[in-house]
Amino acid sequence: MSKTGFDNQRYLQLQSQHIQDRIDQFGGKLYLEFGGKLFDDYHASRVLPGFAPDSKVRMLEKLKDKAEILIAIKAGDIEKNKVRGDLGITYDSEVLRLIDIFRGRGLFVGSVVVTQYTGQPAADAFQSRLEQLGVKVYRHYPIAGYPHNITKIVSDEGFGKNDYVETSHPLVVVTAPGPGSGKMATCLSQLYHEHKRGIVAGYAKFETFPVWNLPLKHPVNLAYEAATADLDDVNMIDPFHLQAYGQTTVNYNRDVEVFPVLAAMFEKITGSCPYKSPTDMGVNMAGNCITDDPVCREAACQEIVRRYYEALCDQRQGRGSEDTVYKLELLMQQAGVTPDIRPVVAAAAHMAEETGEPAMAIQLADGTMVTGKTSELMGCSAAALLNALKYLSGAGGHGIHLIAQSAIEPIQTVKVKHLGSANPRLHSDEVLIALASSANADPKAARALDHLEELGGCQAHCTVILSPADAVTYKKLGLQLTCEPQYQTNKLYHR
Repeated sequence: MSKTGFDNQRYLQLQSQHIQDRIDQFGGKLYLEFGGKLFDDYHASRVLPGFAPDSKVRMLEKLKDKAEILIAIKAGDIEKNKVRGDLGITYDSEVLRLIDIFRGRGLFVGSVVVTQYTGQPAADAFQSRLEQLGVKVYRHYPIAGYPHNITKIVSDEGFGKNDYVETSHPLVVVTAPGPGSGKMATCLSQLYHEHKRGIVAGYAKFETFPVWNLPLKHPVNLAYEAATADLDDVNMIDPFHLQAYGQTTVNYNRDVEVFPVLAAMFEKITGSCPYKSPTDMGVNMAGNCITDDPVCREAACQEIVRRYYEALCDQRQGRGSEDTVYKLELLMQQAGVTPDIRPVVAAAAHMAEETGEPAMAIQLADGTMVTGKTSELMGCSAAALLNALKYLSGAGGHGIHLIAQSAIEPIQTVKVKHLGSANPRLHSDEVLIALASSANADPKAARALDHLEELGGCQAHCTVILSPADAVTYKKLGLQLTCEPQYQTNKLYHR
């Protein structure tokens, strides 16, 4: 788990240069559609150990003198308060968060485009809010027959009706708070308007996955299918690239399906299409930066199994479907793995069998397995965290306490007597706060806190579905968590 299989520094260098080459190819102006997550690509960091979650934005920082950011958000997503699942915030709030982060990294945010606008009041209110904050906002409209009615789309009645977004930099990065926001249509609309003004501009796409120069059934590419199992995305051989070059490359179904339409739009706008395949459109160099293929294969297989457990828990909680579970079972079969590749599963189950209560297991970077059991003082996830920190800091074994019971009891009293909690046990975050409050008086507690960062990347498994508070704490610490799809009790309502 402590091994790396990806050269992040090489990736930053190659990716920056490749994008600069693409800018030059189009005469100095490029609209670059950015897929996936820019700042917190934890999926990539899990399946490509060594990949930094903020690699994409760090790469953009190398080009910040030439780049500006254009954020697309669909009016309908604003209207229905669509939420980004991993962060729990609405798409319009995510736009504000993105602007703040971009600016904090020294990147210029040029404007926001509200796509598919049909007069939605919530979109109007959001536009007014942005403009009051000094952000330029443009509107793009639905086009009848999109994407197949090329004649209508590439005309003054199609793209021509959209606002022309004024840009000032050679590289325009088009991103969004989530999928389906209209990034590609925004890029193509801009190409149409630029061409009408006599400005030469091009388009390219930046998607990390699937990795085009890895085999179709490589675990890293299968892990991408696992991550999108609830969608209709399927990895496939790019038939256009194979026909044009005789080279087998991997893309995914939506890009392959839309490519003939996209090529026709290019021809209509500029007279010719610069690309012979969807793979040609991409600027992804990740496959060239894998330094240890077995390490990445193992990490990707772990990710597939984690996604399987996540789907099982989503189904148990009424958020997922049986079809998603079936698809992940098929992907595990294709990867040749079962849940047995996670030793933490068996370790947690053994502890639960011994105690008759929920249990947690954490596998540390050196392979050491630590467990935590449920007690009157704390839940199993909190106990496992403390035991892991105890081991990492050399604080001693069973019977050595990092937090005195006298420090825990007042917290339990506040929870039950004043905050209305029916469960006095401390959650993981509460235990860490108690540990921090003990650090001044107890050197063992202080040493334990110094080892928190070593939990990042470690595997963890719980025999029951964790509370949101515990799950969030594990995620923030970088632990790669799975849970059995069952609750501690048979109640219908769980918090």
